[in-house]
Amino acid sequence: RKIALYLGRRDFVDHLDSVDVVDGVIKVDPSDLNGRKVFVYLACAFRYGSDELDVIGLSFRRDIWVQRVQVYPPTGESINKTPMQESLLKKAGEQGYPFSFQMPTNLPCSVSLQPGPNDAGKACGVDFEVKGYIANEADNADEVIEKKDTCRLMIRKIQFAPANNKAGPKADITKQFMMSDKPVHLEASLEKEIYYHGETITVKVKINNETTKVVKKIKVSVEQLTNVVLYSSDTYVKAVCSEEFGETVNASSTLEKSFQITPLLANNKEKRGLSVDGRLKDEDTHLASTTLSQGEKEMQGIIVSYKVKVNLMVAGGG
Repeated sequence: RKIALYLGRRDFVDHLDSVDVVDGVIKVDPSDLNGRKVFVYLACAFRYGSDELDVIGLSFRRDIWVQRVQVYPPTGESINKTPMQESLLKKAGEQGYPFSFQMPTNLPCSVSLQPGPNDAGKACGVDFEVKGYIANEADNADEVIEKKDTCRLMIRKIQFAPANNKAGPKADITKQFMMSDKPVHLEASLEKEIYYHGETITVKVKINNETTKVVKKIKVSVEQLTNVVLYSSDTYVKAVCSEEFGETVNASSTLEKSFQITPLLANNKEKRGLSVDGRLKDEDTHLASTTLSQGEKEMQGIIVSYKVKVNLMVAGGG
């Protein structure tokens, strides 16, 4: 091969105020370049589906952010090599050239939309790709770059939950019924703001039923909200966990009780379009993590959040 990419890791962490530098090395054999140059780019893209469909002239990737650097011939810019690059250069030998990219803080994380049971090809979603290529110009749409003159590695941009776990949210509603002068009051609260993958969520429910009707059932669910921001902004809502509890609250009485539910990807494998954390190969993943942002800059791509809902089924009475 004329070029080969070396990266010390595939996961890069977004700390909200900064993102880990993507630092790598590309090995270049200059003997066969015929005056062409070697470039490396890092691209964050939204993938609509399978590459195989590209033959009909439709592009199924939309770049959200791209940065390119020329690595050969060297431009003379001095690069402060990271310890990781020093060790990669030992592997690559004299033909190794370091490169690094600094991603901005307003890019989405690696997320896939779960394909349906009969869907073929690659999943839709946001991915990050480091690609080395041999070309005359860095970015000329008319220049055909052959597959043998490229090498690529997928990486992931990930976030970790912040350490400070604040008190959980609380919401309440008062509902008046026709033919009834008194309401049902419902309050729901969570004990904390952050839950980890696979963790049980305890929802504390308080009901004050002042009506003559009976609360027959309580339904507690968790919904995933996926906001796809590309040309426009579209939000998809999917229940990832929903349970009904046969608790009754008679007329003019109250209930205070905690209910537990556990949202798991394992129970949602058939749901098409559900957001899951990005993966590099066919390893196991889980429901996509909530997208954390500092909120100043508009983010493109896929933004994920979750909502807990409590519904009361009310029946009968005058």
